Amino acid sequence: MQDGGNIGEDHRPLRDKVADELRRRIVDGVYAPGARLTEDRLAEAFGVSRNPVREAIRVLESEGFMLAQPRRSVVVATLSAQDVRDLFDVRLALEPLAARLAAERAGPAAAEALREITAAAEAAATDRQLDRVAELNTRFHATVCAYSGNVLLRDMAGKLHARLQWVYRQSAADRVTHSWAEHAGLVAAIRAGDGDQAAAEAAQHVRNAQAAAQALTG
Repeated sequence: MQDGGNIGEDHRPLRDKVADELRRRIVDGVYAPGARLTEDRLAEAFGVSRNPVREAIRVLESEGFMLAQPRRSVVVATLSAQDVRDLFDVRLALEPLAARLAAERAGPAAAEALREITAAAEAAATDRQLDRVAELNTRFHATVCAYSGNVLLRDMAGKLHARLQWVYRQSAADRVTHSWAEHAGLVAAIRAGDGDQAAAEAAQHVRNAQAAAQALTG
């Protein structure tokens, strides 16, 4: 859905639909960090009243995507150094474990699913479709978690995916080549069923991504 589209046509609660679309626009850079938005402007853009917009804003504030301002306005959050540390501390705890389990439990099946995502990302990167690359990056990591076979781990990691995609989108221009080369090493370790190597590849990938994200915060 593009900016200005009406999202009031399906049957989910309006708050949820507005929150999903607002989150998507922030993640994709339609609303950039530091952008000031008002309830009236958002209600007009989404074709809804102010009430579901106000409720959606509260959801995104709780997720760290927006900051409340006086007079019914909000500002799209800007990543802080602490935000980056918090996100990557959790990623470093979860993703090597997910990679290890995916290698040990799924091996070739997981690797084939990840290879297909990697091929799609490489094509998108060639066309400089960075929004698409960011989406596929998130799908890649979600797929590793899915093949871990650990439902709790998958659900915990899933709560990070929107923020992961938001951070990646902001650094995609610099990271796109390196990140997918790192993914290739992870896929190879998973295909080989080497849990130790898969965990090591995942940990190094997270550290490299953290360095790029820290550069965004100065």
